[in-house]
Amino acid sequence: MPTPPKPAKVIKMEGRSHRTKSELAERERAEEQLLTGRVLRESKEVKENPAAHKEFQRIKKLLKSIGKDDNLYGAAINRYCMLQAECTDLMKKRKLIEEQMERMEESYQVFEKKDDIKSYYALCTNMQKNLVSVDRQIQAKRKMMLDIEKENVMTIAASLRSIPKKPEKKKNLLMEALTGES
Repeated sequence: MPTPPKPAKVIKMEGRSHRTKSELAERERAEEQLLTGRVLRESKEVKENPAAHKEFQRIKKLLKSIGKDDNLYGAAINRYCMLQAECTDLMKKRKLIEEQMERMEESYQVFEKKDDIKSYYALCTNMQKNLVSVDRQIQAKRKMMLDIEKENVMTIAASLRSIPKKPEKKKNLLMEALTGES
């Protein structure tokens, strides 16, 4: 898969390019047409969740630095931030379950003295099932996040690929008239 062309801002920042000024101007105009001009907005649920809000601010800053902080991407970015916060919560739950499992292992002697080994193993099995369940949830959310990441990168890349590398050549009407082409 070929790499997408660089945005006009990047080309200008580099200070060197094989493109003419008119090509760069045309490219910049075409890039501006791909955006709505509305600033990326944070949804209510993202604002209310501290972890999601922090992630939104981070992503908004990154998108602003490349000129892609457009509200066209708002729904996907807000969804991504909520998924990130949910993953963080699930990771905390996972850590808590692991700590509980360690405490269970430390208290093995108590169960052994009470002749209640079956209860011990039942508790251990339930905790392991909970751990696997949380891991599945984390994995599913990470997959959704990856899909959103790919979608946004591909959308931005696709929008950049849709910009013609060279501006259309103006037709010479006199030459067309002389050669009989139309």
